[in-house]
Amino acid sequence: MSAEATNPASPGPVINTVPRRKARPRIDLRRLGRAALLGPTARDRLPDAIGHVAEAHRAHYPDADLEPLRRAWVLAESSHRGQMRKSGEPYITHPLAVTLILAELGAETTTLTASLLHDTVEDTEVTLDQVGKEFGAEVRYLVDGVTKLEKVDYGAAAEPETFRKMLVATGSDVRVMSIKLADRLHNMRTLGVMRPEKQARIAKVTRDVLIPLAERLGVQALKTELEDLVFAILHPEEYDHTRELIVDNASRADDPLAEVTDEVRTVLRDAGIQAEVLIRPRHFVSVHRVARKRGRLRGADFGRLLVLVNEDADCYGVLGELHTCLKPVVSEFKDFIAVPKFNLYQSLHTAVAHTDGQVVEVLIRTHQMHKVAEAGVIALGNPYAPPSEEQQAANDGERADPTRPGWLSRLLDWQEGAPDPDTFWSTLREDLAQDREITVFRPDGGTLGLPDGATCVDAAYEQYGEDAHACIGARVNGRLATLSTVLKDGDTVQLLMGQDPASEPSREWLEHAHTPAARIAIQRWIAAHPGSGDGQGAEADSGAQSARSAPPASDDTLDTPTARPATPVVDQPGATVRLAGCCTPVPPDEVTGFSVRGGVVTVHRVECSAVAHMKSVGRAEVGVRWGDTTECRVTLVAESFGRPHLLADLTEAIALEGAEIVSATVEPPTQQRVRHTYTLQLPDAAHLLTLMRAMRNVPGVYDVSRAQHHNTTAF
Repeated sequence: MSAEATNPASPGPVINTVPRRKARPRIDLRRLGRAALLGPTARDRLPDAIGHVAEAHRAHYPDADLEPLRRAWVLAESSHRGQMRKSGEPYITHPLAVTLILAELGAETTTLTASLLHDTVEDTEVTLDQVGKEFGAEVRYLVDGVTKLEKVDYGAAAEPETFRKMLVATGSDVRVMSIKLADRLHNMRTLGVMRPEKQARIAKVTRDVLIPLAERLGVQALKTELEDLVFAILHPEEYDHTRELIVDNASRADDPLAEVTDEVRTVLRDAGIQAEVLIRPRHFVSVHRVARKRGRLRGADFGRLLVLVNEDADCYGVLGELHTCLKPVVSEFKDFIAVPKFNLYQSLHTAVAHTDGQVVEVLIRTHQMHKVAEAGVIALGNPYAPPSEEQQAANDGERADPTRPGWLSRLLDWQEGAPDPDTFWSTLREDLAQDREITVFRPDGGTLGLPDGATCVDAAYEQYGEDAHACIGARVNGRLATLSTVLKDGDTVQLLMGQDPASEPSREWLEHAHTPAARIAIQRWIAAHPGSGDGQGAEADSGAQSARSAPPASDDTLDTPTARPATPVVDQPGATVRLAGCCTPVPPDEVTGFSVRGGVVTVHRVECSAVAHMKSVGRAEVGVRWGDTTECRVTLVAESFGRPHLLADLTEAIALEGAEIVSATVEPPTQQRVRHTYTLQLPDAAHLLTLMRAMRNVPGVYDVSRAQHHNTTAF
């Protein structure tokens, strides 16, 4: 997600190449201060205040019915009359400011109505029943949810259970959370009247809980201003230093951002692409982060370029023109349009080099993408209203239920599944601390959004939920991988699922689980099955040990058939024929032979690596063909993922095909992978392929192959 907000200390030029449309490049929440709320009249009279809300609301919804807002304003103003804030202002300025913030972000009428009333039930004699009777069930539900949020104690001792209750009470409608975030923003703006220690406590909670929530819900305009307000309270010296850097840069005559903006404007005009080209100054925290990362800052580090177009295809057209006509920094390219972030964010990110070597970052998106990038779920409108044709076309089938964006939906599932509040709280805090996401692809073309550092265990529970207990392994980019494998952005992951309904997770999976979904599902299973949970790895170990403890067959046994075997016929009269141990050929393998000492001809499969070696040293081939096809002896290797009863299921499959096990060994499991080696006597060599197919069909087995012994002494 983009990490900038308006910075009044560093205004950048705005260049509009589409005259027909007035640009609203950024939601500037700071300019809506006390004067805008109160107007020119006295403090005890607010006749113009609701007009500011109506104007902001009509900018997003020109045909909105303002009557509910008018009635809500009348009730809120009369109910709070006489109440004062600690700053000395009339209390009504608070719900009004919260509503104005939401109106600027594009919230729909129901949300704004509830926002005006959000403190009435808590702080006045207005009842929920009265709100419901006058404004309907939706407004009543939202006001009730916000009222419950106001009672949440964010103190360290109370956090787990109270925060969990908050989600239960409000999570079914994301608009409750939106009102809470706007409420916190206005409180943070007016925090200066409180004692420093209380400012610090509130700022820390905002940093640890509410800012990450704003990020997860995509409400970037709220998140960035909250970050700056917290930064100023918790790190005042660094904040002042950052402000000085921004002010000094704004006073400089040369501005590489302005120069590149002119170049981009020219390039797009010549290409016939209609676009708005804007400079987006970085907010204070963003500048501070860049300074810590790069040291000395240059002009291009204080902002980014934003290019706004009308259609998705135009985004890629702009990208192509910039990369063709300017010098691109290819390593900086990211496509969040094809693969949106978990919080609905879509944009193309790239960078171009200025003539003096400075790198200018460029964001390319449509106007609708920009609206969602700034306001997140708030920009989605009324979740209960049927979408208009325009919205259906814009959404193109994306996310049918805007009350449950991906992350929030998962959050509700976590709180339902967590065995206790502490488990839920710890996993939630870990998730909120994640600031980078990767995207991995499924074989069917779908995608999974995971935190950086996620493993195949996390991917399994993200895709299958609790059915992932039956996962036995994975293929990453086509190659077999263990469930502990750490995934990288862009990997393709195929999860291999067992068929045993009694499958259970391994306790070891917790060491490799990084997402709340995975950790909570595994912990809940372990809590419900005390003493179990060693799962696939434990029983596979015991099975492997049983197989290893059995006495192995002797070499004499391996070389002596119990019946008339299939024998090769060689084109060398009187020669003794020996089947090579390196590739154990059996009918109907295509074979060839080589003469060795003592008049012996060794017979190999033609694809055996020894054949190429023999040819390279000048050994002459001897023609070989199979005689009568009857019994044969063959060594097979089964590669599998550990799971309960695997050894029993494999031996049963072998027996059902009529094969006799001469010897069997199972190597110790390595990261849940088990290697079985069987020497088998088949009644008919023609049954070999059928036998191998039956072994591959055993759940947990991912490959069965003929043994390949790299031993040149067999030559």
